[in-house]
Amino acid sequence: MTKEDKYIASIREMEIRLAKGGDLVADLGNVAAILKKRQKFFWVGFYFLRDARLVLGPFQGTPACVFLCVGKGVCGTCVQEKETILVPDVRQFPGHVPCDPSSKSEIAVPVFDRSEQLRAVLDVDSDHYNAFDDIDKRYLEKVARLVQPCFPE
Repeated sequence: MTKEDKYIASIREMEIRLAKGGDLVADLGNVAAILKKRQKFFWVGFYFLRDARLVLGPFQGTPACVFLCVGKGVCGTCVQEKETILVPDVRQFPGHVPCDPSSKSEIAVPVFDRSEQLRAVLDVDSDHYNAFDDIDKRYLEKVARLVQPCFPE
């Protein structure tokens, strides 16, 4: 099964789970679990944008940083730039925040609500260098759009 096939299967499973959902934390928890299971990610989760900082939300993986600053690290830069940030080697990223020393590469995707307000970051880490590519970017951005309705307006 190709990487793309795994993403397609992940999104199908998410659509089924989200159709039965209705609770932000539970729904995003299932999304993180599906991605971790099907894509075999080292760490996957959401950071909520609250009061000009990022707060850890539902995730799967090792313990993580609870708070991140906007404009610092991969997730903070994602919020500041309002675009996906793909990092082949986190040690080379200026201001990287090392929540787990095993993390080697990372991708952070902004999550907007239906009003196009940035509400969260979908953060994925790998314990391998150069783990993410354009396929990951494309499908994780689809996941971010899929969870838009989960956020209350």
